[in-house]
Order: sequence, then C-alpha cells, then structure tokens
Amino acid sequence: MARSLRVSVRNAKFQQWETMLRNRTKRHRLGSFLVQGVRPITMAVEHGWTVQELLYDADRPRLSDWARGLLDAPHTERAAVSSELMAELGDKDGEAPELLAQVAIPTRRLSQLESRPGWLGLVVDRPTSPGNLGSLIRSADAFGADAVVVTGRNAADPFDPKAVRASTGSLFALPVINAASAHEVAEWAGRQGHRPSIVGTDERGEAPLSDQDLRGAVLLVIGNETEGMSKAWTELADAVARIPMSPKAASSLNAANAGSVALYEAARQRAEG
Repeated sequence: MARSLRVSVRNAKFQQWETMLRNRTKRHRLGSFLVQGVRPITMAVEHGWTVQELLYDADRPRLSDWARGLLDAPHTERAAVSSELMAELGDKDGEAPELLAQVAIPTRRLSQLESRPGWLGLVVDRPTSPGNLGSLIRSADAFGADAVVVTGRNAADPFDPKAVRASTGSLFALPVINAASAHEVAEWAGRQGHRPSIVGTDERGEAPLSDQDLRGAVLLVIGNETEGMSKAWTELADAVARIPMSPKAASSLNAANAGSVALYEAARQRAEG
C-alpha cells in the first residue's frame, strides 16, 4: 500500500472522526460521516459514493483481502490508526474493526426526485430513533421503494451511525432526502406529471391498508414513534389506512414494523398486478 497518515493518539484528526460519530451539527458542517461494517462500506463503494478516507487497523498483523483491495485503490486517502483508537471509533465491544470509511454526505434535494407510473416513496414523519429510521430505509430498499423522504426539522439523522448500521448498507442504494415539512412534500407531489397518491397509516384509519390501491405512484407515510402522523400529514393525505391488528394486542406496532408491513403490502399488490 501507499504511505498512510499515522494516528496513534487522540489528536485533532481523531477528534474530527469522533465528531462525525457523535455530533450531528458538526457532521453536516463537515459534510462527512463515518461508515462502519463490511457490508455498508462495500455498498458505499459499489454505489459510487465519495469515499474521502479509509481508516485501517495499523496494529493488525494482516488485513483481509477485502480490506487490502479497497486500500489499494488509486486516489484513496488512507490513515493507519492504532487498534485502541479504531475500537473507539468502531463503537463495538471487543476487537477493533479492520477498516472504517469516511464518506461524503451527498447534497440531495426533493426537487431532484421525479415520480413516474408505479413509483413508490416512503415518508418517515419526524422519526426520533436513528435505529428505527435505518430499519425503515432497509425495508424500503428490500420492498422496492424508489426513495425515502424524512420530514421534520428535528428528525433523526439518516447519517447517524446507528441509522447507518441499522440500514445494513441500504442507505447507499436509494435516495434518502430530508424535507422540512409535510407541506413541502405535498407541493412537490402536486408538481409531478404522475402525481403520487399520498397514503397515510394510522391505527384509526378509515379502512384496512389491504383495501387501499397501492399499485400506482404512491407516497406511503409512516408517523412518529409516539405521536403517529402529524396533523399536517393527516390533512394532506388522500387516504389514511390502518394495519389490522389482533384485538388482543397489548400495543400498536412501532414505526419500523408498521412501515415494513405497509411496504410489504405495496409490494404484494404490485406483484399480483
């Protein structure tokens, strides 16, 4: 491998990486986030995301062929980091990861999305849990959604390490876009040549989700973990459907589970034509 920057103490460079993990505001100001795990790093590379720097365990006797292959790529900045510091940045107990990636946060806007016949989008309204958000991104990818839109100024960050890990690499496979409000998304939908139908989900919905036609261009809306959909989304939705549950159920589904069920139902209807 080519020569690498060496980091064995908690210097300014290490503190910057740590900031990318812990501080949302500074993460976005820097325009970078750290990616942990073999599959997420591989997906970031395969989907053409900008890898700004690769960090590797300088104390490991031998790196895997996978890690060496990435490190040998031309024009890639490298940092040889001590095992102790890699373990801290890896956010895992036990052995330090052999590789971490510093990846640029892409600039994506709602205006860049374009609906079409059969287009499927998932709106996650004011999520508070990065893990739930990451799980929903993973489900959106698994069930063929074309984009995920996160609404709310204080919503969980899709580039939070918990969200990135929970997405298991799906964050890199489809557009994930932040929008300030439900009205902004509704206005975008109204400008589309193939306007997507906005279908909200709520336990008090008028009809079961299976009765709702989800085969055309559709925006599925999943509400906040504790409050459900906002009043704005309830008013803007073309329909609000419920996911039928057992009368014996002690509580409702959490946001990640409800979103996965809704996405499955859309995929099921589309598969049946």
